[in-house]
Amino acid sequence: MAKVWSKRFDNTLNPFIEKFNASIGFDRKLILEDLDCSIAHAKMLGKTKVLSSTETLQIINGLKTIKLEYLEGKFFPNPPSEDIHYCIEEKLISLIGEAGKKLHTGRSRNDQVGTDIRLWLRKEIDNLEILLTDLQKSFFYLAKSNIYTLIPGYTHMQRAQPLSLAHHLLAYLEMFQRDRERFKEVRSRVNTSPLGAAALAGTKIKIDRNFTAAELGFENIYKNSVDAVSDRDFCIEFVSASAIAMSHLSKISEEIILWVTDEFSFAKLTDKCATGSSLMPQKKNPDVPELIRGKTGRVYGHLQALLTMVKGVPLAYNKDFQEDKEPIFDTADTISSCIKALTILISEGIEFNIENLSYSVENDFSNATDLADYLVGKNVPFRTAYQVVGEIVKYCSERKILFKHLKIDEFKRFHPDFNQDVFLDLQPHNVVKARTSEGGTGFTQVEKEVNNWEKKLLL
Repeated sequence: MAKVWSKRFDNTLNPFIEKFNASIGFDRKLILEDLDCSIAHAKMLGKTKVLSSTETLQIINGLKTIKLEYLEGKFFPNPPSEDIHYCIEEKLISLIGEAGKKLHTGRSRNDQVGTDIRLWLRKEIDNLEILLTDLQKSFFYLAKSNIYTLIPGYTHMQRAQPLSLAHHLLAYLEMFQRDRERFKEVRSRVNTSPLGAAALAGTKIKIDRNFTAAELGFENIYKNSVDAVSDRDFCIEFVSASAIAMSHLSKISEEIILWVTDEFSFAKLTDKCATGSSLMPQKKNPDVPELIRGKTGRVYGHLQALLTMVKGVPLAYNKDFQEDKEPIFDTADTISSCIKALTILISEGIEFNIENLSYSVENDFSNATDLADYLVGKNVPFRTAYQVVGEIVKYCSERKILFKHLKIDEFKRFHPDFNQDVFLDLQPHNVVKARTSEGGTGFTQVEKEVNNWEKKLLL
């Protein structure tokens, strides 16, 4: 079929420009959304008497036939169609004849594609909600079984204070919860219908925008037709929320990569989530977290691409917007696959080395703050206690010993208020147990948070 706009031109497109201009190679991903959009539009045209009931029924049945053929693998949208919208229109006209040429009454490809993208993206966000919840559950179960397992906590990648491993893992549940909330906020803005804005100015055809919005499950309609066809904020917001979520996935991936090294040896990978080397027989590689860490960069790149795409683009629709689809398509595919992979890794791909973790928290100075707090409990000003403990750390470091190796007489050289009970306070289990402030790593607080998460995720 000739191009829809061909009567305006004397010559055909240069073949390379035709290919360069086309989007059918990637926007065919929107086929089901485009069909749903067109069915709703046809129903509306019938309701408002723009189409006769016979024409409306013909068009709707034709579109349903196309959907069925596509789902059965009998319809393949491909060039020379310029895009998925015109491809479907061509197919419809070939099926039902002249009535098919009336489908596009009262709309433009500008509002049509805007509607399709929103329908597709809304579905993807709903899927991410399920995937993120499953990921949270995997972290929850791992945390619940490790409330009393200790792990060194770090700041500046230096040993800081010991933590409950569950407390460390629950931090990621908080991050993923914020991700879910961000996607929910994005969805609320995605769920606004541009259909009926036409090219940019609305239409003189009698249409009912609220009807099509309701048919397609939209909560609102755009109030300004120019904004409706030119808005791509929702695409940027989606990729931005995805980029933040990917940063969280990359953060835990980096930690797992460190934990399973021989140098840390805090955990090991099971055979279900590790690969070997083609050369070195001893290797067990953390490919899953490495890939997640690497794929984070491509999502960041998509965000930059979209921001650049909209920068300085005048109102209203411009062909630049054809570049919105591939970034959001790939972002959705990337983040979905990364969440699934990490869920499997956390659920069945990692085992913590409890013995090494225990050894780690017993053989460093991460209880130094507790030594200072011990003196604070004896009514010593904190800054004085801090300086005293600094001297003790220096003393021990020079002798290559730990606090637990000191005699009480040595402690008293630094301050007379030290007594035998200091050794009890310095035990890692008691160090963690004592952190009873709300939101802290103390076991009672962690148990409380585990119970709260159980109610949120499982009840």
